[in-house]
Amino acid sequence: MEEQKLFQIGEVARLFHLSVSSLRHYEAAELLTPEYVDPSSNYRYYSVRQFEVLNTIRYLRALDMPLAEIAAFLKNRDIPVMEEKLRQQKAIVAEKARELRRIERKIDNRLQQLSDAQRSVCGQVRRDRLRPCRIAWVKRPLKIRNALDMEAPIRELEGDRSEAVVFLGKVGVGISAEDLRAGRFDEYDRVFLVLDQEDRFDGETVTLPETPCVSIRFRGGHTEARTFYERLLSYIRENDLEVAGFSREITMVDYGLTSDTEKFVTEISIPVTGPA
Repeated sequence: MEEQKLFQIGEVARLFHLSVSSLRHYEAAELLTPEYVDPSSNYRYYSVRQFEVLNTIRYLRALDMPLAEIAAFLKNRDIPVMEEKLRQQKAIVAEKARELRRIERKIDNRLQQLSDAQRSVCGQVRRDRLRPCRIAWVKRPLKIRNALDMEAPIRELEGDRSEAVVFLGKVGVGISAEDLRAGRFDEYDRVFLVLDQEDRFDGETVTLPETPCVSIRFRGGHTEARTFYERLLSYIRENDLEVAGFSREITMVDYGLTSDTEKFVTEISIPVTGPA
């Protein structure tokens, strides 16, 4: 062996701006076997002729190609094979880009909601419109004494789906129109999840149309909601409106975002019909 024509693993790592562990990983994956391994010291040596292979590995890794695909190419190097590998990788990258854009839109939705929550004018009843939305729900009686009371139905909504769609500020509770008209605010009859357009959810969903509503926001959570239901119902009666559907009560800011209860924001919206 002419050792002067070989490079130790550390030298190769420095030349190619890699870690020694990466080179060992390439060896374990059968991508790049050292030219020579000293039996006494177990030192690994690489020859110049292996540098081109290493350049190819680095190039394909920069394209995010999996090691298994790189290994398959190195065992069958040819222009058509490279073209096919690149086409396949381009399709994978395009799909990843679409997924990242979807996640970006989901983040934008949450940032918009947080910004909206922080600008809230609390304690003021307002006429508004509920935008069309897609929801999934669990219909069951529910008394909320603390945040833990919502955990079981939330987990039921989430199920064993591969994508967790329960995000902060998207889970709500509702009271039926019948109970609202009767002034019964102590028990909810449904827990629902508001689904963004970007959310993947393979369970049963319902799309609710746009509808007029009266809404109020307040500092606090579900346990403080009764007073604000009473205020909304008083406003509905005083303005000759009629309850037209179940309430939608969502904590826009709660323990999931802050431990400061004075920063909690909850919104209640009740669909209505009647004079504009």
